[in-house]
Amino acid sequence: MKILNGSEIAGYMKANQVRRVRSLRARGVQPKLVILRDNDNPVIAKYVTLKQKYGEDVGVEVEDWLRDDLSVAIAEANQASDVHGMIVQLPVKVIGIDEVLAKIAPEKDVDGLNVKGEVFESATATAINWLLAGYDIDLSKKKIAIVGHGRLVGAPLEQMWQQSGYVVKSFTKGDDLAELVNFEVIVSATGVPHLIKTAMVQPGAIVVDAGTASEDGVLVGDVDEAVREREDLLAITPKIGGVGPLTVTALFEHVLMAANK
Repeated sequence: MKILNGSEIAGYMKANQVRRVRSLRARGVQPKLVILRDNDNPVIAKYVTLKQKYGEDVGVEVEDWLRDDLSVAIAEANQASDVHGMIVQLPVKVIGIDEVLAKIAPEKDVDGLNVKGEVFESATATAINWLLAGYDIDLSKKKIAIVGHGRLVGAPLEQMWQQSGYVVKSFTKGDDLAELVNFEVIVSATGVPHLIKTAMVQPGAIVVDAGTASEDGVLVGDVDEAVREREDLLAITPKIGGVGPLTVTALFEHVLMAANK
């Protein structure tokens, strides 16, 4: 069984990003990312810190803007010529997040969550694509199930793969997940801990856990640990170090692309 280690792939890409940042700086361009949030939830703060550390490692300036009014903050970042990309760190307190995200200038929407979405694809969906390609997993003849249809992962990933001609079915709240056993590839991104049980996964399946939730103060995914204990799967993401590291890498890849324009 293959363990889909996103950290390993991210390491190779990170080294390349360091070189590209040096090249941009030599041209007088300092890549800059702004992270916007409206609360100081410790789980959210942890994700912000991880991105700040990554930016420090590759040479991208990362600013954390904790603001009560995200719309005003977005307008400020849109106008700032030295800001190449911005993300809204979800979840947020504000009601009507779609309207808020729609205010982000498309060329600065490096998370790919803007409803207009015409420049960058979802960073998480991109990361999943990279992860499977990095382990030579061919999706062209496989039945694919995506559990969850959120704006972060499920919806953009379904669109990305359908455009590539893959056979994809999305499962949303209320659907019968027992049907998952009929699929060769399962990607889950719901944030519901232990949602994917071993009875739902056929032998030889490929399982990607892109869900994140907090359970008793510990970050957990959608896939039950009993699934990871099986030896008859073709491939599965680890409990830590699967999609997450590559999502951050994809985010900063978009920042560098924006800075290079």
